[in-house]
Amino acid sequence: MTTSNRICSLDMLRGILVAAIFFFDVPPADMYPILMHKAWQGFSVAEVGLPLFAFMMGTSMAISFSRRTPSMKSLVKRAAIIFALGLFLGTLIPLCSLILVKTFTVENFINDAIYHGRFFGVLQRLSITYLFAVMIVRSIKSDAGILAATFALLIVSSIGFHIYAPDNPFSPEHNISRAVDYIIPGANHIYMETHDPEGLYGCIAGTSSVLFGYLAGKILIDNAPLNDRIFLMIVAGILFLIVAGLWSFTDIVSKRIWTSPYALINAGLDYLSLALCMKVFDTSPPVKKISLLLIALGKNPLFFFCANLSAAIFLYILPVGDTNAYFWIFEHTTKNLISPEFGTTLFCTMWTLCWFPLAEIFRRFNIVIKI
Repeated sequence: MTTSNRICSLDMLRGILVAAIFFFDVPPADMYPILMHKAWQGFSVAEVGLPLFAFMMGTSMAISFSRRTPSMKSLVKRAAIIFALGLFLGTLIPLCSLILVKTFTVENFINDAIYHGRFFGVLQRLSITYLFAVMIVRSIKSDAGILAATFALLIVSSIGFHIYAPDNPFSPEHNISRAVDYIIPGANHIYMETHDPEGLYGCIAGTSSVLFGYLAGKILIDNAPLNDRIFLMIVAGILFLIVAGLWSFTDIVSKRIWTSPYALINAGLDYLSLALCMKVFDTSPPVKKISLLLIALGKNPLFFFCANLSAAIFLYILPVGDTNAYFWIFEHTTKNLISPEFGTTLFCTMWTLCWFPLAEIFRRFNIVIKI
């Protein structure tokens, strides 16, 4: 079902993604293990966020390209804006520290933001993979060719690990992704000492996530009956999960370096999730308030992602006594309830719910912020 040229299932899935970002992005302490990111390899609920964001970008690309063909200049401009926004968000911690912390000097700001500033991040990864996917989609006209290119990217990514370190391709201390990070952007500009989870090499497999989304978007807007499209989504999702399981015998499943099985697991889950949303929301209009609020979030994913991160950083830097505002709120609300894991999980739930009044404003005034 579409409303004002929007597809409810897609907005709903994006809204669920944004709510998940609220929940998983800023835990003040450890939650239950299934809700925490894996240190290096493995898969948990928390691992689905960024690939789903990339998948949604690809799906939206397919819908947008079906209505008009934007110029390459405008697409490059959009990618550049997203990249620049990511760089700005990367400077928020030293910027807020400069404004709010008395002992933080301009010299500290220059050191943290420039000499040791992080060049890559979530939005930078999304902008790079989006641009690569655009170039592939504009060069290859057939869906079969795009699917072949998608798997070619996964194969190239996997081969790179095995050629660089054949004895132990996915060692945290010695792998091709880490080697590339130390060249571009360099050791002073990566997130962790061993690697950058949004580093440049991961963009190879990351681009495949955007292309999987593009192909899903082509199914979504096809003229075939809805149940046929849902069936095709389910079949594709199951096949991708099977291939991911087989591939995991040779490559690890790791978000940190965006391995090929990790990309395929998420692609399979993304197809199945979109099929479910199509079945529920494209057959009848959403009427429940929570659905409408999630759709409002889904219409503005980039805004709410940036707002969430900015708010968390501000509270994290704002001094309150011997701690900061973020941890002070945590300590005086849910920290000591039942168990540490329960208290943290409840706090993240409350943090997520705090954004719904703003989502209601966006819904009532039909606000859609685009780049």
